[in-house]
Amino acid sequence: MLLAAGAPLALLLGVVAPHLWFVGLIWVPLVLTLIGLDALFAAPPPDIRLHCPGAIEIGAPLVVEIAVERGVRSPGTIELAIATGPRLAPLADDRVHIRSDEQTALIAFTAIRRGSDGLRELWSRWTGPLGLIWRQRVEPLDRGVVITPDIRPVRDAATMLLRDAQIGEMMRVDRGEGSEFDALAEWRSGMERRSIDWNHSARHLKLVARENRIERNNQIVFAIDAGRAMCEPVAGLPRIDRAITAALLAAYSALKLGDRVGLFGFDSKPRIASGTVSGTRAFPLMQRLAGELDYSTAETNFTLALATLAGDLTRRSLIVVFTEFTDQAGAELMIRAAASLMKRHLVLFVILEDVELEAIAAAEPRAIDDVSRAVAAAAMLRERRIVVSRLRHLGIHVLEAAHDAVGPALVRQYLDFKRRNLL
Repeated sequence: MLLAAGAPLALLLGVVAPHLWFVGLIWVPLVLTLIGLDALFAAPPPDIRLHCPGAIEIGAPLVVEIAVERGVRSPGTIELAIATGPRLAPLADDRVHIRSDEQTALIAFTAIRRGSDGLRELWSRWTGPLGLIWRQRVEPLDRGVVITPDIRPVRDAATMLLRDAQIGEMMRVDRGEGSEFDALAEWRSGMERRSIDWNHSARHLKLVARENRIERNNQIVFAIDAGRAMCEPVAGLPRIDRAITAALLAAYSALKLGDRVGLFGFDSKPRIASGTVSGTRAFPLMQRLAGELDYSTAETNFTLALATLAGDLTRRSLIVVFTEFTDQAGAELMIRAAASLMKRHLVLFVILEDVELEAIAAAEPRAIDDVSRAVAAAAMLRERRIVVSRLRHLGIHVLEAAHDAVGPALVRQYLDFKRRNLL
């Protein structure tokens, strides 16, 4: 732009003072000289240091702190950018500016996929003292970042359970409509009449009721579908990651209440099988195995997966299946495989509400294409409701919840099963 600005000035000078036309020829070498001097006296590369965590949970922000150590010849405003792998996406702008009176800056990324990723390169550039050139530097980083399943809801639930334990809530949950005798207590208005122990009441000359304790050491298996349909995103994260977060929350609650927990992952064939573990100390093992459940593009084989799971179980269990169905043929095979589990086990299907599909079906049409999309979305929702109705007709429990509420809803369903002594 500076070189181009000299052209009209040289033309004007040639018109006004033709005998000084050669002065216009000096403009180009003058500008090139200024550019060379600006590059020569540009500040050297500053000392830049980065600080970031080595592990992050999926969906959580990865905040990278950049510190610049300024010397005597320090550049003014520095523009910075970080190159990452495909599993990290910038939250907002992927570059920041550090002014001359600042020393630190923050760049935030979001973990959108589990696995291993990292910060690959640091790009920095600054202008010379005249502002005519950019000086740019690319520095390799090779900072690894491990993206793990999201257990933030588990930590919140742990705090809640500990708080409730202090006020006796855990004892209330522990007592219920189980079959294991706990103690005798005086019958009060509002208690179940069937809980009255008539023999002890006659002996004590007052109504006495039996208080039962919910049985412990039940067995819960979380079966997570890792097939193609479960890898589709919901609110920015794949369905399988939403399922893993909910499963870990429910698994921690079950381990806290004394039950045994197992994890089973499958797509076209079984991928992981943890066996059953007990005690909260086994939760890190569940978290590590859940993190190893990779994304898949294969169609889910429910017949093979559920038959393998049923063969590995030696006692009655609560089987929680996280899945998604998109076609009638696959849903038919899933229903047949689930029906075989009902003979011995308690089965619960957990599916996520498809908010995007519901929004398309309910949107006001403004063009012909909108009508076509709405009709197709309504047909898919109708098929989905038919499959859910067939599962419930077979006696299989179905839990359908939003992606951000499926974890607490699953815990409430699990506690309801324990109180009703269905496990």
